[in-house]
Amino acid sequence: MRDRFEVVRPIAAIALAAVFFFPVYVVVMGMLKPPEEIQSSPLGLPVPPTGENFSAVLGREDGLYWSALLNSVQITVLSVLALTLLSAMLAHYLVRSKARWTRPALLMLLAGLMIPPAVILQPVTQVLGAAGLMNSVAGVVCANVAYYLPFGVFVFSGFIGTVPVEMEEAASIDGASRFRMFWQVVFPTLRPAAASVMIFLGVWVWNDFLTPLVVLGPESGTTVTVGVYRSVGEYSTNFGTLYAFSFLASLPVLLFFVALQKQFVAGLTAGSVK
Repeated sequence: MRDRFEVVRPIAAIALAAVFFFPVYVVVMGMLKPPEEIQSSPLGLPVPPTGENFSAVLGREDGLYWSALLNSVQITVLSVLALTLLSAMLAHYLVRSKARWTRPALLMLLAGLMIPPAVILQPVTQVLGAAGLMNSVAGVVCANVAYYLPFGVFVFSGFIGTVPVEMEEAASIDGASRFRMFWQVVFPTLRPAAASVMIFLGVWVWNDFLTPLVVLGPESGTTVTVGVYRSVGEYSTNFGTLYAFSFLASLPVLLFFVALQKQFVAGLTAGSVK
């Protein structure tokens, strides 16, 4: 029975991988074909391959891709930096504080992970509208920080619990303030966890569609995910340019993950082996 399982397991893994790889194959093949060839042979190889789809996306008169890329980079960088710093500081305070209310507050904060963004989108837009942040990059960043902060606190709180408190006590005896103690003693030990938080949140914020669509609005530009949606015509769609736009939209975050994959794995396992 065990021998049969050993044979079936790689076959099932290959079949599952093929299911997930199939959409990628369709996009990669389609972005290298002219539109008429995509309709006649959507799964065929591009012979010869063409780059006209990329030229059409990058050379649009309205500059949709470039403006969307700039907005996505701004929103992702600002959101991830703010989330990493704020969640690390908040997690440290909640873990190290001896007050009775900190544990219920941490549990209540983590309960926010169970709420889908679409459920709270309307009250979020009302708050941002009252603060004058609708239709702006700052509004999207504030919405991202509010929603993804519990995840960052969840990751950092589990890691901070493994950091010896004696390090902080020694720094306090040497005369370091609480702010200096956190940034010079505690935060350097949180780098693996910070790498994991930055990668997770960077991918989530970059791929977010609903929040930029509603909060940013058409007047203030678009992001790459919303740009893919707006590149679809009302009555007809050029699938070649659509596939090329989708590939270009995914490329930056893919390169970011490949560059930091070692830190990502180290961050996932560091807290368990300390």
